[in-house]
Amino acid sequence: MPTRESPRRRELLDVLRAAQVPLGVTEAAEWMRLHPNTARLHLDALVSEGLAERRAEASPGPGRPRAVYTPRRAMDRGGVRDYLSLARVLLGRWASADPARAREEAMETGREWGRLLAVPPVPSGQPPAGRSVAALVALLDGLGFAPRAEGGDETDRAPERIRLLHCPFLELAEEHGRLVCPLHLGLMRGALERLDAPLTATGLEPFAEPDSCVAHLARTPAPREEEVDRR
Repeated sequence: MPTRESPRRRELLDVLRAAQVPLGVTEAAEWMRLHPNTARLHLDALVSEGLAERRAEASPGPGRPRAVYTPRRAMDRGGVRDYLSLARVLLGRWASADPARAREEAMETGREWGRLLAVPPVPSGQPPAGRSVAALVALLDGLGFAPRAEGGDETDRAPERIRLLHCPFLELAEEHGRLVCPLHLGLMRGALERLDAPLTATGLEPFAEPDSCVAHLARTPAPREEEVDRR
């Protein structure tokens, strides 16, 4: 996680890369004009971040081996990321296919995603439908949708819809809504299936209000007796 000290660590990493030999704490501190204890903290932080390596160097005389540091040879993980462009390229490729087939594939991809992410809740006194919706809302909240359950009935108090106040893929939804929105609907359906919920997501209204989308929920039909017997 970035901290206020990150720029100083980056500078220290540059020093390690410029050095022709491994540096001990004292040498690194002199280069950076830092107290040795401060330099050691930064060096150990670079090691924990996978940017530097630490090893013991044998001492020419009596005493404990000293720790020396070298930069770890790897691709620099600093700099700009552009996952949005990658997503646009992939969605553009998907969008070039038959619209109906692309929507179906998006829905199924979302369903698999939902099954993967959903974790069945611990049994409790809460009715099954309400418990399942609560778990789905928690999942959507963790993904950044800012969900809010609305409506319900008297017997189970299960919400009738989930309002999504934020879209973590807003730019993509605006450009490729016919793929991104079915993906989200499939996500909710797959999660509810994994939760063994007695209801499903029947539809998703993109931008039902200027500031939100709405997913509609409905109870799934109970399996007929003969269908249960076949299982």
